[in-house]
Amino acid sequence: MTLKMNCPKCNSVLVKKFYKGMIEVEACPQCRGMWLDFHELDQLEDITFNEDEHKGSLVHFQTKTNYPCPNCVDELDEFQYRLYDLKLDTCARNDHGFWLDAGEDERVIEIMQKRAAEIHRKINAEAEWKQMLKGMHSFLMKKK
Repeated sequence: MTLKMNCPKCNSVLVKKFYKGMIEVEACPQCRGMWLDFHELDQLEDITFNEDEHKGSLVHFQTKTNYPCPNCVDELDEFQYRLYDLKLDTCARNDHGFWLDAGEDERVIEIMQKRAAEIHRKINAEAEWKQMLKGMHSFLMKKK
């Protein structure tokens, strides 16, 4: 028997769909939000950036909401996503998952694209700096 899940925002019955043909999510046909099981947010991020060690901390500034978790109906918590200007909802007590309002999925992808570019720029800059220091060290050693 499949458990019926309701949208925490508008109470419509959630329907299963494949997000971008890859992740099975529960989506609201009314407000277009979506429920991601706990591991599915990571899968969404991995669409553009799958280096977990460089993503940073996920949850910041957590506060209670009045919205029910679609799984257990405990109140969801709102949090600031990875210190970016994006607030998502989660069932933190039970690790059930995350609620994304319409369009927030695309914001997560944009943020991960930006994070990937920042990390790759940092890695390249560090490699260039290391090479320059190595060259300076060689130059100074020849002077002795």
